[in-house]
Amino acid sequence: MFRTIFAVSALAAGLVSFGALAAPTQDNAPRLVRAADDGGILVAQDGNLDIYYDARGNRVIVDADTGKVIAIQPPQTRLDRRALRRETRLRELGRAPADDDRYYLDNPEDMARFRRKQLEEEGRVIPPPADEYDPYGDNSVEAYPPAPQDDGNYDNNYPDAPQPAKPGTIKRQPLNEASIDPVQPTEQAPPADQSALPPKIDGKTTVDPSLSLGARQDVAALQVLLDRGGASPGVIDGRFGSNVDKAIAAYNEITGSNLKSTDAVGIQTALAQSGGDAFANYTITAEDAAGPYVASVPEDYSQKAQLNCMCYTSVTEALAERFHMDENYLKSINKGLDFNRPGTIIKVANFGKLVSTPVARIVADKTKKEVYAYDAGGKLVAAYPATIGSADTPSPTGIHAVSRIALDPNYTYNPNINFKQGQNDKILTIPPGPNGPVGSVWIALDKPTYGIHGTPEPSKIGKTESHGCVRLTNWDARELAKLVSPGVTVEFVGGPSADDVAQQ
Repeated sequence: MFRTIFAVSALAAGLVSFGALAAPTQDNAPRLVRAADDGGILVAQDGNLDIYYDARGNRVIVDADTGKVIAIQPPQTRLDRRALRRETRLRELGRAPADDDRYYLDNPEDMARFRRKQLEEEGRVIPPPADEYDPYGDNSVEAYPPAPQDDGNYDNNYPDAPQPAKPGTIKRQPLNEASIDPVQPTEQAPPADQSALPPKIDGKTTVDPSLSLGARQDVAALQVLLDRGGASPGVIDGRFGSNVDKAIAAYNEITGSNLKSTDAVGIQTALAQSGGDAFANYTITAEDAAGPYVASVPEDYSQKAQLNCMCYTSVTEALAERFHMDENYLKSINKGLDFNRPGTIIKVANFGKLVSTPVARIVADKTKKEVYAYDAGGKLVAAYPATIGSADTPSPTGIHAVSRIALDPNYTYNPNINFKQGQNDKILTIPPGPNGPVGSVWIALDKPTYGIHGTPEPSKIGKTESHGCVRLTNWDARELAKLVSPGVTVEFVGGPSADDVAQQ
C-alpha cells in the first residue's frame, strides 16, 4: 500500500513540473531581437507586422516594433506569400538583394529614395543627389527633361551671355610686312565677322605690335650686350637675324672673346661686367611728351618740303630711337602704359656708353652690308649694319675720304643730279629732322652726292636698298659722326660699283 501511494505521488509531481515548463510566456516578457549582419533590424520572431496601402495600391508591410518597411508589394504580387517568405529569409541570413527595398519611415533619406523609386517606376527620370552621383552612368544634361520655357509671364531682365565670335579666315602676310609696319590696334572693336582679321590702315594690313613676332627677351639682352661692346645689332627688337650674326662676329673681334648666341651664362656674365641688367626703368618727362611732333610724314618730297620739320611722329618713336630700340618692340614690353603721360615709368634697353675711341679708317663692305670703323692702330673699335647702295644706284668703289659732317641737316633734292622721286622735277629743300631722307646725320664724302647718313626707318637697315649712299640707323650714324673728322678714309669693298653699272 505504501508503495502504491508513493508511486501516485511521484506521478502527480511530474505532471505539475511538466505543466510549469509548458506554460505560455507572459506579455511583459522581453522579446528577443537580434541585429542583422548589415546593420539593419530584423523583425521579432512573433511576426508583429502592420500593413498599409499607398495611393498606387501597393501593399506596404511595416515592422510594428521598429517602423521599418519590410516590403512593398505591387497589386499583382501581393498574394505571393512564398516570395515574401523567401525575401524575408534572405534578409535574416544577411543576403538581402542588391536592390534593397527596405525603408525607414522616420529617415528622410530613405523616404527620398523611396520617392525616387516610385518616380522611376512611373517612367520619369530625375537627377541623382550629389552623394549618389554615378561617374559611369548617364548623368548628362540629355538624360534629364528639358527646363520649362519662359512663357513671358515673368519679368526676366538678365542680359544674355555674350556668344563667342565664329573664327574667321586669317589672311597670312609676309613676315617682313608683319614685323616692320605693325601699329597699335584701334580702340573701336571690329565687326564680329572681321574680328579674326588684322586691321587695315590706308588699305595696308597691319599687326598688333604686342604680338612682336619672334621677339624674345634673351635675344634682346644679347643685342644690348653687343651694342655695349661697339658691335651694333641695329634696332634692339628681340629677334635673331643677319644683323645679330654680323654683330656677334664683330663683338668677338673687338673684345677678343668667343661669345656665342647660345651661351646664356656667358651673356649674363658679360652683361654684369659691362653695366648690369640689359633693361632699365625710365620715367617719361614733360619734355618727352611735349615734342615737337608731326601728325605724319608724307612720302612725296614736295609735301615734305612744306613741313616745318621732319620731326618724330610720336613719343614712342622718339624714345625708341633714343634707346636704340624697335618702336613696336618698345610698345610690346610696355603694353598698356601711357607714353604720353609724364611720370609714366617704362622699361627700356640699357645700352650703356657710346664708343669714344677716335676712328682713323672706315671700311664699307657692300657684300656683308656692314660698316667697320678702325682706330689709328688698325684695331676694330665699332661696327654697324648698313644699307649700301642698290643694283640700280650702287655706291662708289675704291677709297674716298670724309669731307664734312653735319648734324640735323637740311636735305636738298635735285632731280638733275640725283634720283627722281615721284613726279617732282624741281629742286626742293626738305627741312631737318630724324624723319628726313638722310635722317639726323650727314657725313659727306669727297665724291659728290655720296655720303654716310641716318634713316627715318631704322628697322629696315641692312634689309632694303639705298640710292648709292651708306645708310645707318640715326643713333649709329650720330655715334660715328662724333668719332670721325674730315680726312678719314672710307674704303668701299665688295659688290658692284657705280662705274661698273655705267659701263654696262
